[in-house]
Amino acid sequence: MPDPVPPRNNAMAVAAGALKAQQSRMRIIAENIANAQSTALTPGGEPYRRQIPVFQAREINGATSVTLAEVRPDQSEFNTEYDPSHPAANAEGYVLRPNVNTLVEAMDMREAQRAYEANLNVIETARTMETRTLDLIKR
Repeated sequence: MPDPVPPRNNAMAVAAGALKAQQSRMRIIAENIANAQSTALTPGGEPYRRQIPVFQAREINGATSVTLAEVRPDQSEFNTEYDPSHPAANAEGYVLRPNVNTLVEAMDMREAQRAYEANLNVIETARTMETRTLDLIKR
């Protein structure tokens, strides 16, 4: 029995799913970077907590792609800084800072960009192959 969807469509569907997942990942990373210096609004309160994207495999016409399953808070320790004059300082004078490392976030962003570009190349290659096949059929 023939496959109901041609393999090219599977490749493009898988790549499109991965593009969407990487786009979501880049949005989460950008949010982390934007909040890297955000402190609590109340003395002794918790600052922004880094968010982590969680991906899940999903099947598309017999091929496996990826999707963003959920976004989880990073449970690692907050950074602390002694600054008794800060409005968010606790009774000992320490301010909790977000658990965001901008260097790690920048590396994650670059990795997500490369994955996004790789999936764009898959789509472009599939289109080129389809065009060449149609050209051969016309001759």
